[in-house]
Amino acid sequence: MEILIKAAQLLLSLSILVIVHEFGHFITAKLFKTRVEKFYLFFDPWFSLFKFKKGDTEYGIGWLPLGGYVKISGMMDESMDKEQMQQPAQPWEFRSKKTWQRLIIMLGGVTLNVVLAFLIYICMLWAWGESYLPTKEAKFGIEVDSIGQQMGLQNGDKILTLDGKVIEDFYKIPSHIILDQVKTITVERDGKTIDLTVPAGIVGKMIKQKSASFLNVRIPFVIESMAKNSGAHEAGMQKDDRILSLDTIKTPFYDQYKAHIKSFSGNTIKIGVLRGKDTVYCNTKVSNDGIIGAKPNGILKNYFTFAKRDYSFFQAIPAGFTKTIAGIDNYFKQLRLLFSKEVKAYESVGGFISIGNIFPAAWDWQSFWSLTAFLSIMLAILNVLPIPALDGGHVMFLLFEMITGRKPSDKFLEYAQIVGMVLLLALLLFANGNDVIRLFKH
Repeated sequence: MEILIKAAQLLLSLSILVIVHEFGHFITAKLFKTRVEKFYLFFDPWFSLFKFKKGDTEYGIGWLPLGGYVKISGMMDESMDKEQMQQPAQPWEFRSKKTWQRLIIMLGGVTLNVVLAFLIYICMLWAWGESYLPTKEAKFGIEVDSIGQQMGLQNGDKILTLDGKVIEDFYKIPSHIILDQVKTITVERDGKTIDLTVPAGIVGKMIKQKSASFLNVRIPFVIESMAKNSGAHEAGMQKDDRILSLDTIKTPFYDQYKAHIKSFSGNTIKIGVLRGKDTVYCNTKVSNDGIIGAKPNGILKNYFTFAKRDYSFFQAIPAGFTKTIAGIDNYFKQLRLLFSKEVKAYESVGGFISIGNIFPAAWDWQSFWSLTAFLSIMLAILNVLPIPALDGGHVMFLLFEMITGRKPSDKFLEYAQIVGMVLLLALLLFANGNDVIRLFKH
């Protein structure tokens, strides 16, 4: 069921993004009286699922959900309509329009994708505001995995600055470390301030292992529920008990509990819990798998005070603009990592499975729109890259024409389109192949 929910969110999100992107080309083409022959959601090789014609344009839904397209008369695109290009140019065709008009038509899709992200952020901030965990509120410090430990971090450290900069939102710390390739992390440890130098190559390890959780907020082990007939249940533990110790080992935090509980597998031990204001000791059977059958309460608002910013509609406009610009900046930083020899982020490139997995397992409109805004920015930036067959490739040739006054030949554009389509197909196979390989590895 979780897979279906994720797939449904992915399909709806991509459908919105494709329609908006292609509408950008469609509306700008119409603005300059350029004929649009087709407007399709998804591709339709051999047949379409649905179609109708209105005016000069056929509207439809294809069966291959890898994107969408508008077919503009007199333009060398993915349709590879060489026969049309061999005919004399007509006034309503793309090739008959002025260079600056063709440039606007080609930039129409990415422009609307950026505008969509901007509008989504405005509506989200207006409707839900912005809630975040201030870094200073992480009063118990941090919990780190093996990657975090390789960076020199320890459980219980309190993050002060990254390269001398205070990060207000705790959950933005990991992305800052990765995207800004932070060199120095300043922490408070046992009352002392320590500067940690981030080891070379560690960001590459994070990306390869998809270790976004290398650093998290530290929480106590407060019992939310227990399995019937489990060790915790039989020992008389209760909901809201906070585990303080395992035998003689102090474990006031969940990471400490996880680090020591398996060493008591198959034994009965005295577990100290805080119940109200009293400390109670429970003789508890630890299973052979190293569990006691108690589930921790992971609701962070029970331990920390979150900050909340509310916005009026007019306040949400500049805030939405700021979030859009920040999203564009962050995605360019992600692209930069792809070409880093040290990081080798290209080894972790994913396809539709990876994109689908970023959606939550339960339908949540706030998460859906936030991820759709992110994907809209991603789609805009990827499409504007100077690769033939993408909008950016057409823009590159149009800029060449504007600068030199010479228009590339139709034959050159045809070959460039073929090369671009081969490159995109190879990238598609590479990204989705990575997904398939990772599935078999797991």
